[in-house]
Amino acid sequence: MSESIKEIKLKLEKAYEENMPQIADAYRNDERAGVISALKSYDNKVLKLKKEYERIDGMKAYERQYGEYSYICGIDEVGRGPLAGPVVAAAVILKKDCNILYINDSKQLSEKKREELYDIIINEAVDYGIGIVDWNVIDEINILQATYRAMREAISSLKVKPDILLNDAVTIPDVDKSIRQVPIIKGDAKSISIAAASIVAKVTRDRMMVEYAKTYPYYEFESNKGYGSANHLAALKKYGMCSIHRRSFISEDKL
Repeated sequence: MSESIKEIKLKLEKAYEENMPQIADAYRNDERAGVISALKSYDNKVLKLKKEYERIDGMKAYERQYGEYSYICGIDEVGRGPLAGPVVAAAVILKKDCNILYINDSKQLSEKKREELYDIIINEAVDYGIGIVDWNVIDEINILQATYRAMREAISSLKVKPDILLNDAVTIPDVDKSIRQVPIIKGDAKSISIAAASIVAKVTRDRMMVEYAKTYPYYEFESNKGYGSANHLAALKKYGMCSIHRRSFISEDKL
């Protein structure tokens, strides 16, 4: 008795998950429409996976270019534009043979995918560090200097000293001169290390804003993360600023 289409579909799922194409090949001569459809779905998934490996390989161009360095660290930040909350930076040192799929600029990923990748990155990275600078300091020294401070804090919190920093577009002042810095325009879309840092920074800050939303529910920080959404601006007009708002970011016309 021949195998059912359901049984074959399960075997094809196993073939895909365990990278065993010979299982799929065994059914290439099966003329049943359900099996043909299942094989087509399997082939599409394999093709997409191949393209993803190629994309990830392309995001390692800078890591290969500076491959003589032992510890290559990606740096990125999130939270320069919001009206409330901190600016957060992350520093991530990935393994040289890192093949974490779907890493990308955090802005190109869904919240669910960022959360999944965050856990994988922090578990598989050689090391990672976080820098957080709050709204009071942002108001005191301005957002650019606060961003640099967050980046320096992220680097300082690393247990492993990096040899080179791949930065998203900036050169960070007052960093150990023995550490080389390479600013890369739109680096979070070009370097796997910077992209990983962008994910870690984004998830860290988003989680913080969700917690702040419990204390300040009127502003809907859980959804807008402190950015100037319509609901956030309406709440500012109705309730004024709360303690985590950046005073220097909010003009009188917003109140």
